[in-house]
Order: sequence, then structure tokens, then C-alpha cells
Amino acid sequence: MNKPARHRLTAAAMTVVALTVGTAACSSGDGTSSAKAADSGTYTIWDPYPQFAKDSAWVKLLDGCGSKAGVKVKRTAFDTSDLMNKALLAAQQDNSADVLILDNPVVSTLAEAGALTTTDENKLDTSKVDPNLLAAGQSGGKTYGTPIGANTLALYYNKEVLKAAGVDVASVKDWKSLTAALAKVKKAGKKGITFSAIGTEEGSFQFLPWFWGSGAELTELDSSQGVSALSLWTGWLKKGYAPNSVINNTQTTSWQEFASGDYAFAENGTWQLANAEKAGFDYGVLPIPGADGGNAAAPTGGEFVTVPVQGDTGRYAITRKLVSCLTSTDNLYDTDTTLSYVAPTGEVQDKQVAANPKLKPWVQAVKSAKGRTSDDLGTQYPKISEQMWKAVQSALSGSRSPKDALTAAQDAAK
Repeated sequence: MNKPARHRLTAAAMTVVALTVGTAACSSGDGTSSAKAADSGTYTIWDPYPQFAKDSAWVKLLDGCGSKAGVKVKRTAFDTSDLMNKALLAAQQDNSADVLILDNPVVSTLAEAGALTTTDENKLDTSKVDPNLLAAGQSGGKTYGTPIGANTLALYYNKEVLKAAGVDVASVKDWKSLTAALAKVKKAGKKGITFSAIGTEEGSFQFLPWFWGSGAELTELDSSQGVSALSLWTGWLKKGYAPNSVINNTQTTSWQEFASGDYAFAENGTWQLANAEKAGFDYGVLPIPGADGGNAAAPTGGEFVTVPVQGDTGRYAITRKLVSCLTSTDNLYDTDTTLSYVAPTGEVQDKQVAANPKLKPWVQAVKSAKGRTSDDLGTQYPKISEQMWKAVQSALSGSRSPKDALTAAQDAAK
């Protein structure tokens, strides 16, 4: 096959902004900065899953794929943001891991830095992957990896609270009907909705379904649609439908509020499913509605399996076998069950829903989801996102109107 040429790292490798993403949290992990193995029979894999120990199903899968390819796998786990920094440094030193599993917004950053090969170069088949999920790993018309799974946001709801307030969840189809439901819940003496609006990427992550659900685009933060989305949130706070604590809430603290049993709704992700089962009350899940109905596009979380550029191009043949193994239909099902992810292919999604019908609304949400760096935003996204969360903070705190906050954000993002 044609070997990928040695890419030259661009200035982006020196000026990249580390992303802290709004997906399931990972604890810090130990890892060495050296990716090169002692012998050609050992292949290195770096991942952002320090929560998985050597005896976990995930690590056993990595080892199994190595055995199938006839090599030994040396796996190192990093915290998400630390992984990107280590990957950039390794790329500069021609010391990259053979396989790099990256949070999806980081893929375009490393691709634009010249640190990743394309799927075409390595003859990796992505034809079964849902296009909206694959888009998160695309830049400049090229694809840099394949998603191992996806998570996204939806609305959890407390069936007992809604019943007591006389709300039929089937009536919640758009912003107007959702707001009407929140009004009924408050009148019944309960609490409406909680979410995370903290001044970090988590805040942008949670605001995006409402922003995109309004019809707004990230290239025009201050459009009338974008203003309507921020006005929705500020209106909820002013009317007491959402607590002031959302300004400082992470997705974890927001979940803790919902788990108290007092709230009707909570915006959160698939990674809370296990906690939902332990909450002690009957819950349901529905996709976040768009302003005028339908499912809003929520941002995709989850990782991509990528192949970094190697000085020794002879390593790519085995690397391709490892990636193909990790993303095979059978292995995706097991892996995404372990990670609480929705699979990136329809075939495996159907298998997941058959095994666990509670995943159906999550599959629907993922099918409507959108990558944060989609629309070829690439390395522009972190700057746009920072201005977005700053606008949300200033509007919710009352220091600026939604329109003024987003106008200032758009000016700064330029």
C-alpha cells in the first residue's frame, strides 16, 4: 500500500489550546512520555481512560487485539488534556504512539498540526460510521480517525415530579411546551430544571443543544437565533424554573441536584445512566427539543481512534490491524457497553437497544448530534467556545443582556 508520508508539524503544534471537554470525567493517570517501544514487536497505545486498570475489560481488549496482530501492546493512560499535550510533544520529537485514542474535539487540532495520518492513507474503512459522528474527526475534507463510540446530552426527567405537577412528558415537544411544563412544576412546589453553565468548556457543551436547537451557527454567535437560546436560559433563571447554582454547576454537581429527587428535569449525558439507576426514583430520558420541535443537535462526546505520523512508515501495517480490531462490530459492542457509549454504527446501535431498551432515546440523541469542530471549524472552535461560555456567564449573572453578551462574544471570537 502507499505509505503515509512524514508530515511536517505546523505552528499549531506550538500554540494549541488544551481543551477541557464536557463529557464524562476521567481521573488522573500515570503515564510515561516516551511512546517508542524497546522492540519492533511492541506497539504503543495511548488512551484517555486512566480509570481502567490492567485487569479491566478495556485493557484485555487492547491486549487481545495485539495478540491477534502478532504483537505486544504497551498501553499508557493519560488525563484527557494531558494526553493532547503529550501527543503534541511526542509528534515534535518523532516519538508518537502507534495508536492514539483522542477526545473528538482534539482530533482536528492535532490533524492541523500535522501530527495525524488520514484514514485514506492507512486504508481504514469508515463506511459504516454515522456521518454526523465521523464529521468530528474531519478537517479540510480529510478524515483523521474513526470514532470508538459517542455520548451526548439529553433530558433526564423525574416521573414522580411530573405526575404530581400534572405534566404529561409526551407534551414536551419544543421550547414553549417545555417552559410550560416547568411553570406547572414550580406551581406544584417542586423545582424545574438543572444544568451546567459553568465558565468552562462544560458550560459551552451544555449550552450548545439550545444554541443549535435555535438554528444558530457557531460562526455567528450573536444571531437572533443565538440570542433566543440564551434568552431561554436567562428567562428560566428569572422565573425560578432553574436555580442560580447553574452558573457554577459542573455536570457532576448538576446531576447531584437532580438526584435529590426535587427536580423535574436535568440536562446530562449517557455517563450518568448508572447513577440514574441508583437514584431511587423512576426516571425517563428524552432528546433535547429544538425551538420549534424535533430533536436539537447536541454535541458529541467520545473518542476517536487515530494513527499518528511515524518516521518509520513500516509500522503502519500492524497499526492498521490494531485499529481495525478495536473498531470491529463485535468489539465496539463490548467497548461501548464498558464506556457507557452509544456505538458509532447503526448495526451496533441496534444491538445495544435490543440488549437495553433504555438506550433508545440516547441512540436517537446521538443520531441528531453534531461534532463541536464540525463545519470545518477545527482549531477555531476553542476560541469560539471560550467566548460562548463567557457570554452565558455574563447573561445568567445579569451583568449583560443576552444580546449584548453574545455581541461582545462574537466581536472577541473574530
